[in-house]
Amino acid sequence: MAKVNISLDAALVVEVMVLSGVNNPQDAVELLVHDYIARGHRTDARTGSVDQQLKDIESRPQRPAEHG
Repeated sequence: MAKVNISLDAALVVEVMVLSGVNNPQDAVELLVHDYIARGHRTDARTGSVDQQLKDIESRPQRPAEHG
């Protein structure tokens, strides 16, 4: 797998390390990213994707506006 190097604010990385309980900054950030992606997949599985919901809304017939 290809690797990417990025720079992050040290305070942000320390916060991730503390919250995750991981002593290695690289591992802590990777764990956070993996968890974020997994949550997204679980949410999509439960609610359906946003793209599909938008398509469903756009394909519904629209009622004409009532003037009263």
